[in-house]
Amino acid sequence: MPELPADLSDQVARALREDLGAGDLTAALVPAGERVRGHIVTREAAVLCGRPWADETFRQLDASVHLEWHAADGDTLRAGQRLCELAGPARAVLSGERTALNFLQLLSGTATATRAWAEAVAGTRCRILDTRKTVPGLRTAQKYAVRCGGAVNHRMGLFDQVLIKENHIVAAGSITAAIAAARRSAPGVRVEVEVEDLGELREALAAAPDIVLLDEFTLEDLRAAVQLRNAQRTEVQLEASGSMSLERVRAVAETGVDYVSVGSITKHVRAVDLSMRLDFRGA
Repeated sequence: MPELPADLSDQVARALREDLGAGDLTAALVPAGERVRGHIVTREAAVLCGRPWADETFRQLDASVHLEWHAADGDTLRAGQRLCELAGPARAVLSGERTALNFLQLLSGTATATRAWAEAVAGTRCRILDTRKTVPGLRTAQKYAVRCGGAVNHRMGLFDQVLIKENHIVAAGSITAAIAAARRSAPGVRVEVEVEDLGELREALAAAPDIVLLDEFTLEDLRAAVQLRNAQRTEVQLEASGSMSLERVRAVAETGVDYVSVGSITKHVRAVDLSMRLDFRGA
């Protein structure tokens, strides 16, 4: 399982504050001592992600709520499959139900979408990259889900990698000047530069960034870009981006690029259809 985000408990605490406010008025209708059993089921095939967030939700509400999982994050699920059994104080379970499911549905949706892209390029040297197009406040969670789905994280934010784009190049004066300025201002940090044609790629390769982002290149130009990089015997990596689809990505990967970045895996997320079913009888 990928490493968990350091801010996982803070994400859950924020979500609970948002939902509970001063207290769950409806759960208060349930007798304080009542207990409940239940389970979470998926109504569709998916990739599971978000177990630690669900566990943390109930831990923060009442540590006596017990969850027994039947699948791990990253596992492929079939429609109708039970993900876990749970038991504990009814008020805590009811109060945590929506928060736990929100995390599970969103993160499983991200992991499921990612898996489809990762499988589309399987067997090539290419890996799928995510982007910064994430749900505000849940970036580390979604990037964890991307790893569970079989893809690779790009930079976490603006602080851990330089990505020089068109406006930065204009401000610096040229691709060469922008890369040189980045090396001076952020020594030891990976530097990536975006190019829009093969001429700009030649200039970028001469300036030796770590990665070149090939924006909206045709398949023919992607193949030419890989040949140009290989002919120079450089270790600069190539990332393709723009107008990607599941139908096209295999052909892009087969050009020999190292990465394909896909914003939709975190931006256009469709939540997986999960349900929590509870039984108060004999709990």
